[in-house]
Formats: sequence, C-alpha cells, structure tokens
Amino acid sequence: MKPVGVVLGRREATPLEFWVGVEEGGYLRLDDLVYAETDHGGVRVRYYGMVDRVMKLHEGAQFDSDAFLVRENVLPVNTAYVAHVTVTRLEPEDYLPPDPGSPVFLARGEALARALYYERMRERVPVGRLRNGEPAFVNLEFLDGRRGGHVNISGISGVAAKTSYALFLLKSLYTSGVLADAASARTLVFNVKGQDLFYLDRPNRHLSEEDRAAYRALGLPPEPFDSVAFFAPPARAPGEGEVVPDTAGRLAGVAPYHWDLAQFAREGLLPYLFADRGAMTNLGFLIDHVTVRLAQLAADQEGPHLLVEDWEGGEPAEGAFDALGRTVLRTFDDLVAYLEAKLLGDEADGEGASGDPRWVARQHTGTLQAFVRRLRASAKNVRRLVRGDLPGRPPDPLRSDRQLNVVDIHRLAPQAQMFVVGALLKEVFTAKEENRYRGKVFVVLDELNKYAPREGESPIKDILLDIAERGRSLGVILIGAQQTASEVERRVVANAAIRVVGRLDAAEAERPEYRYLPGAFRERALILPQGAVILQQPEVPVPQLVAFPFPAWATKQSEALEDVSAEALRDELDL
Repeated sequence: MKPVGVVLGRREATPLEFWVGVEEGGYLRLDDLVYAETDHGGVRVRYYGMVDRVMKLHEGAQFDSDAFLVRENVLPVNTAYVAHVTVTRLEPEDYLPPDPGSPVFLARGEALARALYYERMRERVPVGRLRNGEPAFVNLEFLDGRRGGHVNISGISGVAAKTSYALFLLKSLYTSGVLADAASARTLVFNVKGQDLFYLDRPNRHLSEEDRAAYRALGLPPEPFDSVAFFAPPARAPGEGEVVPDTAGRLAGVAPYHWDLAQFAREGLLPYLFADRGAMTNLGFLIDHVTVRLAQLAADQEGPHLLVEDWEGGEPAEGAFDALGRTVLRTFDDLVAYLEAKLLGDEADGEGASGDPRWVARQHTGTLQAFVRRLRASAKNVRRLVRGDLPGRPPDPLRSDRQLNVVDIHRLAPQAQMFVVGALLKEVFTAKEENRYRGKVFVVLDELNKYAPREGESPIKDILLDIAERGRSLGVILIGAQQTASEVERRVVANAAIRVVGRLDAAEAERPEYRYLPGAFRERALILPQGAVILQQPEVPVPQLVAFPFPAWATKQSEALEDVSAEALRDELDL
C-alpha cells in the first residue's frame, strides 16, 4: 500500500499525537483514520490514529501579502500540507514516540477496525457511516445494559435531527440481527412535536436509490418499521360525546388512551400532576399523604368511577349515588371537589379551614390551600385523561404485541404532558422492578430539559433519575434528547454510555457538558449538516463523525406513500 505521508520531524511527535506531512498528490481529511509503524530496537510499534486537524501553508513566505506574489510566480515557495493525528491505539502498548520520517498509511479494513477497537466488539450495532464510507459501530454491551446503557442526544431543534437519529438507532437495533432478544424487546416513544411519528409504518416516498444503498451498506433493510402501535389522548371530556383520538391527521390504527378514576387513585398517580413539589416545604409531604389515602380508598374498587361514603357532594345530580347510598365520583372535577372538602372542610375559603383529620395530616391551612389551588388548576388540563365514565385504557407497551409504541402528547397542555410521561414511566419501571416483564425496554423521550431539569424537584425527575442510575440493570434503556444538555440534570446525562451531538448553538457548545469533545469537534458541531452527528462511546478514545441515512419511513403525512389521513378513513368507512 502506498503511504499517504510521513511523520514530521519539525514538530513534536509523542506516543499520543503526531503530525503528518502529506505526500504530493495525496490528501488527508478530517476524521480520516491512519496508522504508522516504527521499529524501536526490535520492538515494532504500530500507532493508529484519527486526523483531527489539517492545514496548508506557504513555506518561505514572510507576509500575508506574499500569497499574491506566489500566485504570479514571483516568489518561490513550497506548499506544506500537514495533518495532526490523535493516537487512538498502540500495538503493543509501549508508549514510545514514532520516529520522524516513518511512513503513514490510510487505515482501511482490518486496520480501521483495530484503530476503532471494532475487533473487540463481539456484538456490533451499525450506527452510521464514517467519512470513508465504511460502517461505524458501537458495542451492544454499552446499549443493552450489560456494561453500560442509555443514549443522550443534544442539538438545535429542527436542525440536529435528534429524533431522526434516535429512530435510526432503533431501526438498527431491531433489524441488524445483533440484538438477540429483539422479538421480546419493546420501545415506548413519546411523540412531543407535531405528528411526525405517526407515520413510522409508512414508506417514505422521497427515499432515493442512493439512500437505499446506504441502508444496505450498513446491513439494514431500507424499509419503514413494521411493528408499530399508535396512541393519542381522547378528543373529548366525559359527557362531550364519543371517545375518539385527538389527532389532526391520522386516525386509522390510532387508539385513544386514558386512565379511569379508580386506576388514578389505586396506582398513586396524583404526584405526577405536581411538577413543583419543592415549591413549599410541606407540599411534598401532603401530596404523598393524599396519594396514600386515595390508594386506600380505591383498593377494593373496580372502577371506572370512585365510590365514597363520607361525602354527599352538595346537591347531587341524578345518578350521583349508588344503591348503597355512596356518592359516585364520575369525573376528575368530582374528585377535585371531594378532596377540597376533605382537606378544607366547610370553610374552604377562610383562614380557619376544618378538614378531615385523616386527610389533612396536621398541615397548615396555607399548605392545604396551595395543594387545592394546584389541583383545581389541573382539572382543565387532565379531565379528558382521567375520567370515571369508561374503564381506563392507558398505553401498555409491555403487554403490546408491537415493538414500537408511539404515545402522542403534543396536543396536551404542558401539565398533562408531564402527567402522561410520569404515569407511563412509573408503570414501566415498576413492572421491571417487580420482574413482570423480562424483555428489554427502550424509552425515547425528547425535551429532557423539561422533564428532568437541572434545578428543582418533581416525581417525574425522580423516575428519570431512577432509570438513568438503575435502569440498565433492570433492562430499561433511556434514549433521551434535548436542545441543551446544560439544562438537564447532570446525573441523567452522565449515566449515558453513548453520547451523540448534532448541530449545537455556539454558546451551548462552550458549556462544561461538552468538554468530553476535543476543541476541534466542538467547533465542528456549530456547522454540522442534517444527517451527520458526532458520537462518543466508551471503548473508542476519540469521538467519531458519522452520517446516517435519510429516513426510510415517512416523517410527515405528505411523505407517506399511503394516505392515512382522517378524510381517507372516513371515505373508506362510507364505502
């Protein structure tokens, strides 16, 4: 093989880095992988490395304006083409510097695999293509929880393609054949923006033959996901008509989801309505106490409504009592009114509130009123999600027969979004803790800065911290994304074995959370195009720039080959 250059002697060469002078007619690019060999008294050391800086300069020129004289052939100079190489591996590990003049070769095939430690990875997951077109891999053991787990993706919204890369990673996991238990693995995907994820099972009409070839080069089928279930919140509250999914586009194959009042109480979901638990010293204690009381109330009830014996509810409407004279709570507003009566009593608006001692937990009136105010405010946001008119049908990815379960929350108010995310993560994590499901569970959640912010406390943040710190041992893997990692709880980001960066804002790139990237990579993150990301993994000492293919699945309704709009479904039903 012809060398691409030689190790320079004018610049320092160390066991960890060296400079290469590029041969005339050759070239080296950023991210190219190279190797050099030097014989140190009978010990032949091979140095593998990645090019992270390249430059050209005129040797013999003294002033900037000399470039014009060189162009006119007035000033004789030589053009130096040099590249800086960061060493990724030495074989054997004798930390001696390479000799100046040692030939440098491009690393391909086996040499490339050794440069990036691929030959040590027994189960390799394709995660994109390197600069030279060869596949890039990560070790499955750092994805499925055996040696590490979790993926964190950062980048500017709409440019960094965070969700696109997360879905490509899932496509690779499920179809590359590397994940042995792929059939039993389940994925919970929260759809937080638009309805882009409601067409994952439809081919993308804009997929080119070049894109298909890119998938095949990675050993992946250029096809949409073939095992997907879709869920959307109900469009109407109790008493407002039939329960149908709230979706502006697709209706076919979309199931509405909600919780009934008995489930809400029995499963302890009240805390997920309070994102500001730390706002008052005693508020968190009161929330926990009321949650326990509700669970006791609903313990022997089948639902969907709640039955209470210690409240008449003012002037009862027809059907407000059951045959035994117990009050029937049929809506979330009924539950709010009941809790208000239990906590504040008859003087709810006064300073001398007299609630039920079993419920107030000796809390000050101000704490009780703060709780009730927050609960009242939540009613308008969750009354269609938590209801007593129908048996609950929350999404259950662990019992689903589909690999991907897409739960839409983008049309919900922020408080309702927090509730849905918290309730579902709690159920998944509890089921895995109790060993009720043995397969792997992947959770895809964008906007981590909203659900696990750096400052403050909330039950949802607690669940995400549990998943980040203990989830991999239970087989729960978080694929989280955010625009700004600097605003996410440190422990959530720090526990991610695989870190991915798309295009970054200049100010964000200077944050300490990105110090694991060398300076050149932080600078490049400012100009990354869509379809390219920087990936850092534990076994490879340097980041890798990888490109991933255009989505083979539709990312919006206009890209879907088949019409799955509400109008198309109605036309089909009319026929």
